[in-house]
Amino acid sequence: MTAPDAGRGIGTRQGVTGAHYWDGASRDAFRILHVSTGNVCRSPITERLTRHALADRLGDPLWGGLIVESAGTWGHEGAPMEANAEAVLAEFGADPSGFTGRELLDEHVIRADLVLTATRDHRAQVISMGHSAGLRTFTLKEFTRLVKAIDPATLPPLDDGMIERARALVRAAAALRGWLLAPTAEADEVYDPYGAPLTFFRSIGDEIQQALDPVVTALTGVAART
Repeated sequence: MTAPDAGRGIGTRQGVTGAHYWDGASRDAFRILHVSTGNVCRSPITERLTRHALADRLGDPLWGGLIVESAGTWGHEGAPMEANAEAVLAEFGADPSGFTGRELLDEHVIRADLVLTATRDHRAQVISMGHSAGLRTFTLKEFTRLVKAIDPATLPPLDDGMIERARALVRAAAALRGWLLAPTAEADEVYDPYGAPLTFFRSIGDEIQQALDPVVTALTGVAART
């Protein structure tokens, strides 16, 4: 989508008092950050579909300690979700209410245990921010491809907690990245539906849903209900 202000870039404000670079030390939560451009189309859809899938499979409003958020590299700070994105979420049974757009800031990357981006360009932008983000930042479709190659039996059992399982999943995916490459460059992209008709938003919603399904299954150990 077109950047709302050519003079703006990725946010660099430090909004967390005493913020520190990520070291995997926090044990009470696992934060998943979805990133796109404006944070009004793709990343809100991905955020809310992830939350919906976790709640559907776990039946737990806390989702086992998983926190799902989103932001945009040119985020429309405080903006509502696009109406077509809301419509797509409603068709999936997910809740679009209460969403406001955010510009991607250092603090979001610092806090995230896993960053999933819409495109390779977004991934590169997140990694360029530093904060040891390289090993925990993937495009959504890249992460899906890697997760599908991981034997669930090699992950910590759910009895050890979902946070430990999620961290192990990210480490395993990072270890596979250099060995399991995308068949084409486009295979790791989720294209921007901004300004497109509802039919295109639906196709993007379907892409995102299909990419999320193996990821949520691996995180929770619970397959989607048929």
